[in-house]
Amino acid sequence: MSTAGSDAPALAELAPGDPRLMRTPAPAAIVIFGATGDLTQRKLLPALYSLAAQLLLPPETIIIGAARTVLSDDDFRDRMRAGVEEHGRLPIDRDVWAGFARRLQYVPLPFDDAAAYGRLRAAIEEADEHRGTRGNRLYYLATAPEFFPVIAEQLGRAGLAAEPDDGARFARLVIEKPFGSDLDSARRLNARLSAVFRERQVYRIDHYLGKETVQNLMALRFGNAIFEPIWNRRYVDHVQITVAEDLGIGSRGGYYDRSGALRDIVQNHMMQVLSLVAMEPPARFESRDVRDEKVKVLRAVPAFDAAAAVTDAVRGQYGAGWIAGERVPGYGEERGVEPGSATETFVAMRLTIENWRWSGTPFYLRTGKRLPRRATEVAIQFKPAPHLPFAAGAVEEVQPNVLTLRIQPDEGASLRFVAKVPGPRIDLRVVSMDFAYGSAFLRASPEAYERLLLDALLGDSTLFARWDEVERAWEVVDEVIRCWEDGAAPPPPVYEAGSWGPPAADDLLERDGRRWRRL
Repeated sequence: MSTAGSDAPALAELAPGDPRLMRTPAPAAIVIFGATGDLTQRKLLPALYSLAAQLLLPPETIIIGAARTVLSDDDFRDRMRAGVEEHGRLPIDRDVWAGFARRLQYVPLPFDDAAAYGRLRAAIEEADEHRGTRGNRLYYLATAPEFFPVIAEQLGRAGLAAEPDDGARFARLVIEKPFGSDLDSARRLNARLSAVFRERQVYRIDHYLGKETVQNLMALRFGNAIFEPIWNRRYVDHVQITVAEDLGIGSRGGYYDRSGALRDIVQNHMMQVLSLVAMEPPARFESRDVRDEKVKVLRAVPAFDAAAAVTDAVRGQYGAGWIAGERVPGYGEERGVEPGSATETFVAMRLTIENWRWSGTPFYLRTGKRLPRRATEVAIQFKPAPHLPFAAGAVEEVQPNVLTLRIQPDEGASLRFVAKVPGPRIDLRVVSMDFAYGSAFLRASPEAYERLLLDALLGDSTLFARWDEVERAWEVVDEVIRCWEDGAAPPPPVYEAGSWGPPAADDLLERDGRRWRRL
């Protein structure tokens, strides 16, 4: 694929019209703040290496790690190689790595030290002059959230945030979640960022939107004439969105105990998926059009008030139990968790979307840790057939049609429908028609961070959250946060690890005459 440590010759050999040329961004200096952290080693550097190996990263592009730890360039390269070897999607190729490693540099940088940003600026300007990065900068904030505004403001003071209106070069800021911890803190953070960067420069990353199955939602709906006509309240009975994890909080106790499932998963990941499921067809598959339609969905979701926060939102906290035959501790026993913590590890919610397409159709969301299995899916359950002209005994096992979109771990989709059992009499059973990415395309799906990093370099913000999306998602759930933290609701009930959450989650659907899917 490449020769003796550089991928430049291979890039030159690509034929005109090769799709890789169409998706290759301009050269840039990529600066990763928090470069010694877990996210960089597990996700970011493996993704960037994979892009380079696929000839999607220009050979002039450099990657500068910035963190408080003092390291040499060679020490940083050794750490990053170990991360790519352990977590990368593609095995390391000696020649590709040799060229990739030469792109890696390191600048020790206390995040609040103005003098250190002068050293960072010198490294970037040297890359502009000697490596051909052309004044383009992508800043990735892989740090604790409290450093987001600090780094942005220091970049502004160092003259590293501005970009010209003519598009001759770019300076973009990629921010990991969480974007605030409630509505007020999100607004304060956005105000500080907006004082330095324009909205068009800010890329709020949600790795769920980089997953192939999430993107396939739009292809499924808007690329197939058979689905869109029935994608509405006339035919859909309800929608369930589930993000289930069998793991506990692991080493994230300190962070998770301040966050909880509502902030960690519902406000961002699940609201993003909800908006994609329910959005109207965009005029064009372009950033502004797609994000406009997503915002319209969120604006049509009534925000929880104090009453709904009690009746339509359920929380729970896992206790000790059994997962895959292994005894696991309860949340209160996990390292980093405050004694007597009321932080929720499970959330179930009932939402509605008050517009012409979805009025009266409930959307049920649930997420939790220490559930029986890991699974993320969207299930669209259609209304039952209005009349079954068969004998009663023939239809005992007939159930409504369900279209299931599996986001992880087994990416794909399935459609549940009714068929006749072979034999001399009419006997109906439910069967499934399945589509799996791996077997259908015989290729592995790229990691979400590969797609999102490439899009950020290209300036394609379609799969990133705009500020009005983030703000509206906080507005929807903010009263629930206040209710739970102010003690207006009872403390979270404990559910046994290995179960599907507290009984109140089942009650939430049963009072509507429905039940959760058992995955």
